[in-house]
Amino acid sequence: MQRIIAACLGVCATGLLAVPATSQARPFEPMDVFALQWVDNPQISPDGNRIVYQRMGFSVMQDRKQSSLWMTDADGRNHRPLADSGFNPVWSPDGRRIAYVAASEGSAQIQMHWLDGGQDAQLTGLTEAPENLVWSPDGRWLAFTMRVDAEDAPLASMPKAPEGAKWAAPVKVINRVIYRMDGGGYVDPGYTHVFVISSDGGPARQVTQGKHNFDGQPIWARDGKSLIVSANLSDDWEYQPIDSELYRVNLADGSVTRLTERAGPDRAPALSSDGKQLAWLGFDDKRHPYQAMQLNIGNADASNARSLTSSFDFSIDAISWDGSRGLWLQFDDHGRGCLGWIAASGGAVKRVTCELGGTEIGRPYSGGSFSSVADRLAFTSGTTSSPPNLAVLAGNGKPRMLTDLDANLLDHITLGKVEEITVKSSADGRDIQAWVVTPPGFDPAKKYPLLLEIHGGPFAAYGPWFAPEIQLYAAAGYVVVYANPRGSTSYGTEFANLIENAYPGQDYDDLMSVVDATIARGSIDTDNLFVTGGSGGGALTAWIVGHTDRFRAAVSAKPVINWSSFVLTSDFYPFFTRYWFTGFPWENAENYVKRSPITYVGNVKTPTMMLVGDDDHRTPASEAEQFYQALKLRKVDTAMVRIPGASHAINARPSNMIAQVLNTIAWFEKHRSPAKSAK
Repeated sequence: MQRIIAACLGVCATGLLAVPATSQARPFEPMDVFALQWVDNPQISPDGNRIVYQRMGFSVMQDRKQSSLWMTDADGRNHRPLADSGFNPVWSPDGRRIAYVAASEGSAQIQMHWLDGGQDAQLTGLTEAPENLVWSPDGRWLAFTMRVDAEDAPLASMPKAPEGAKWAAPVKVINRVIYRMDGGGYVDPGYTHVFVISSDGGPARQVTQGKHNFDGQPIWARDGKSLIVSANLSDDWEYQPIDSELYRVNLADGSVTRLTERAGPDRAPALSSDGKQLAWLGFDDKRHPYQAMQLNIGNADASNARSLTSSFDFSIDAISWDGSRGLWLQFDDHGRGCLGWIAASGGAVKRVTCELGGTEIGRPYSGGSFSSVADRLAFTSGTTSSPPNLAVLAGNGKPRMLTDLDANLLDHITLGKVEEITVKSSADGRDIQAWVVTPPGFDPAKKYPLLLEIHGGPFAAYGPWFAPEIQLYAAAGYVVVYANPRGSTSYGTEFANLIENAYPGQDYDDLMSVVDATIARGSIDTDNLFVTGGSGGGALTAWIVGHTDRFRAAVSAKPVINWSSFVLTSDFYPFFTRYWFTGFPWENAENYVKRSPITYVGNVKTPTMMLVGDDDHRTPASEAEQFYQALKLRKVDTAMVRIPGASHAINARPSNMIAQVLNTIAWFEKHRSPAKSAK
C-alpha cells in the first residue's frame, strides 16, 4: 500500500480526472480521495427553475475541504460555475440575486452575485465569520448570525512590563462552563448574535444583545419588521445543553418576545407562505440519551402549538413548507436519508424518496440536504458507488439525477461491492441491519480476512453509501462489514434507547452476531478477524477486546476508555453527565466503572493499537493514553498513533483520513496470520 502512494504522488493528483475510457479498471487507491467531488447544500430558486449548490472536494495542495458554487437549470441544462469559492448560498425573493459567504483576504465575508449581469461584490468587512444568511421578504435586507467577543474584565491587573522586556504571554482566566470546543480549541469568551445588513451593502447592525447565544437560522416575519430566532435566555443556560425557545425580535427597538415555553429544544422555525402558520422542530425533554426531534406547528405567534409527528417514530432533521398546505420533512429510516410530506392539518407522513446521500465523506454515515419550492425538490442523492450528486423531484414523479461529478474517475475503478444483510441478535433476536463489502475481484472460493468497522455516536447510523475509508479497506483485500447495532438511530426511539445506562452492553452481542453471520456466508479466514472503530466505535472496539479474544488485532480510534475521566474532560461535559448517566461520577461511581473499557483491560490479549488526534477535545487523547499505558504495563502488544493538529474529526483533512486507514491496515498486516492467505 505504501508503494501505491509513492507511485501516485507524481501523477494521481492531476491525472485521475482524465482517465481514458479504454483504461483498465483498478482498485480505489489512497490518492483517489483527493480527486473526489460531491454535491452539498442545493438551493432551488424561487421559481423552481434553477439550482445553485456547493461543489465540494479536497485540495491536494492545501489538504483541506474546499467549496465552489455551481448552478444548473432544474432540467440539468446550462450547468456552469458561479463562484470559485463559497458556501451558504441563498436566493433573493425575486430570484435575481444570490447572497453567499466566501473568504476574502483570509476572512469570511458576505458576497452578492447579480444573475442578470454576472457581477459579484463583497458586502461586508466583518471580523468574524457570518452564518445562517436569510433574505427579508421584500429583498431589501439580509439577516445573519455572527459571534461577538465578550468584554470580560480580567481577574487581576498585571504590572507594566519594562520597555523591551520579553515577558510571558498573558494568563487566560477560564470561568465559563463551555471553555473549549472540539475543532476550535480553547475559545475566547463570546456570544452568537443576530445582525441585519442592507442587501445593497453598508454597515451591519446587531439586533440581539446579552450574554446568550442566538443559534441557528433566524426567519423574517412577513411584514419584515421582526425576526423569529431560537435561543436559551435562562440565567442557567450554560447548564441546559439542549434547551431553547423561540423568540420574536423587534427590529425597531430590539425588544424580545417569548413565543414558546417548555423543557426541551425549540428551533429551526419556518413560516408558511401566507405567514399564518409557524412550524419548528423540538420535543419535551424527558432526559433520555436519545430523543426524536418532532415537527411542531402553531399560529404565527406559536400559539395553539401541537406536534404533527408524535406518532411518527423517526427524528425530523429539517423541514420546508410546501406553500401553506403542508411541509416537506427530512429524516433517516433504516440507515437511509429520506424525504417525506405531511399535511399542515396533520395525518400520516408520506415517504417521497429515501435516496438522500450522506455528505460526510469518509465513512458511510447517513444524512444529506435538500431545499424545496412548492412541489419541486432539489437534494443530495448518493449510492454505494458514488458520493452525493444533485437530484430533483417534481410532483409525483421520480427522482432525476442532474450531475455525475465522479464518473470520469469511479467509472474506471473497480470498487468493493456493498451488500445489505439482516442478522438476528444473539442477545434478544432483534433484527440488526448490516452491510458486507467484498474486495474488488472477489473470488468466493478463496478465504479473506474480515474487518468489522464500527460507527461512532453512538446515536448515529451507517447506510448504503459510498465511503472512501471502507473502499480503501476493501481494496487492501479485506471483507469489510459495518452494522447499526442497538443504539443506532433511524430505527425508532425504543431501539436507540436500548443502550440507556447500558452502553456498551448488548450492542456487543449485536456486533458479534453480525460477525458470525458474515463468517457463515463463507469465504472468511477465521484466523484473521480484525476490528476497528472511531469515537463510540473506538469505545466499542476497546470493549470488544476486553470481552473476547477472537480478533487477531484491533485499532481503537479516538475512544472513550474511562467514563469518569471522559465526562470531566470532554468539551460537552454538561450534556454527557446530564443525559448519558444517572448521576455524576462521584455520585454513581459503580455505573461509570461498569461501563468503562478500562475496567476490563486485564482481560485483553488482542494486540490493540490506539489512534488519536492531538487536538481532540471531544474524546481527549488522555482516554486512549490510559488504555495504551495499561496494555504496556501488561506487556500486551500495543502502539499509539497520534495525528498532529487533528481534532475529533480526524478525516477533516484528507491526508489524515488516508493516514488513519493506512496505519490501521499496517497494524492488521503486522499481526495477520500467514496460515491462510487471501490470495
